[in-house]
Amino acid sequence: MAKKPTYRPQKKLTFIDIIKGNFLNRDELKTHYKFFLLIFVLMMAMIFTNHLVNKKIKIVNALKEQTEEYKSRNAYAQSKLIKVKMESELGKEVAADSLMTLESHPHKLLIKLDSTDAKAK
Repeated sequence: MAKKPTYRPQKKLTFIDIIKGNFLNRDELKTHYKFFLLIFVLMMAMIFTNHLVNKKIKIVNALKEQTEEYKSRNAYAQSKLIKVKMESELGKEVAADSLMTLESHPHKLLIKLDSTDAKAK
């Protein structure tokens, strides 16, 4: 005849036992090992998915920085284009008024007054 397992009252599980890992030696763990294994697998899955999310966030932040740079480049190119269009429109209007561009630039004249001449006058 097989022996019946005798009921042994176990000591109450405390927080210190959990921290030390003494709960792993209890008989309850042996009877409910599938549940603990499921919890372990779920925790590992959570850690892995969190790692993947952090990678995606880094990629998204890098792409946001690139889009900001491209937007600023686009704004600069558009402003240059508008300036070029304005210059060409101005050139057409000047040509319509039969004005020509100067081939030689005018000279700037600087006149200095002598301090003795200013007092005499």
